[in-house]
Amino acid sequence: MTLWIPFTLAAAAFQTLRFMLQKYLSMGKLSAAGATFARFVYSAPLIALGLGLYLRATGQALPEMGPRFFAFATIGGLAQILATICVVLLFQSRNFAVGITFKKTEVILSVLVGLAVLGEGVSAEGLAAILLGVAGVLLLSKTPGVAGGFARHLFSRAVALGLGSGVLFAISAVAYRGATLELAAEDPILRASVTLCVVVFWQTAIMALWLGLRDPGQIAAVWRTRKVALWVGLTSMGGSLCWFVAFALQTAAYVKALGQVELILSLLASVFFFRETITRREIAGMGLLVLSILGLVLVI
Repeated sequence: MTLWIPFTLAAAAFQTLRFMLQKYLSMGKLSAAGATFARFVYSAPLIALGLGLYLRATGQALPEMGPRFFAFATIGGLAQILATICVVLLFQSRNFAVGITFKKTEVILSVLVGLAVLGEGVSAEGLAAILLGVAGVLLLSKTPGVAGGFARHLFSRAVALGLGSGVLFAISAVAYRGATLELAAEDPILRASVTLCVVVFWQTAIMALWLGLRDPGQIAAVWRTRKVALWVGLTSMGGSLCWFVAFALQTAAYVKALGQVELILSLLASVFFFRETITRREIAGMGLLVLSILGLVLVI
C-alpha cells in the first residue's frame, strides 16, 4: 500500500469528526463564520508546536519559501475558508450525510482544476468512475419538502452551497498540492507541515480580522464554546496534516477521490449521532458515489 492511502483514510476520519463538531456548534451556538474560525484558532498553536518538535526531532531546517509557495498557500487558504462556511450553512438546509455528499463534488472538480493549474490529469478509467459520481450528485439534488420539478431542486440554495463548497475545496486542494511542490525538501511530512502551518496562521489572521470588523461577538462566543471548539481544532489539525501529506505524495484528484470514504462515515454519524432520517433516494445517490470511489481505487 502506497503511503498516501493510509494518510487519506485517516484524513477522512478526522474530517468527519470535525464536521460533526462544527454542525453541533452551528446549531445555535456559533454562526457559520464563528464555527469556521474555531477550527483555525484552536489548531494554529498546536500545528506550530508540532512543526517545531518535528524539526527538532529530525534535525531538519525550514525549507526556503518563495513567492509561488505563498501565492498557492494564500489562494488555497482563502478558498478553504469560503468552502467551510458554505458547508456549515449547508448543514442548516440538509442533513449531515447529504451535506457531506454535496461537498464531495470536489473530487469531480479537482480533476478539472488540477489539469488547468498543475497539468495533472487522470486516466480514462478514472474519469469514467468520476462521472459515475455525477449521477449520484444529481440524485441528491432534490431537497426534501420543496415542491416543484427537477430544475427547481437542482438550482436550490442547498445545491448551490454544496456545489460551491465543492468548487472551492477543489481549488484549495490543488493549491495546497502546488504549495507543497514548491518546497525544496525530500521529506513529505516536512513539506506538508510547513505548508499547513503557514496556511492555518494566515487563515486565523484573516478570519479574526473579518469577525472583528463584522461580528465581534462571535470571537467571544468561540471562547465560550472552547470545551467543544478545542476538539474542532484538534481534529482539524489531525485531518489537515494527513490531507497535506497525501497531497505531497499524490495528485489532488486521486486523493480527494479516495477521501470520499468519508461518505460512509458521515452516513453513520447522520443516523446514529444526529438521529436524522436518510431517504431511499439519498441512499441511492450516496451508493452511486461509493461505487465511483471503488472504481477510482481500482484504476489508481
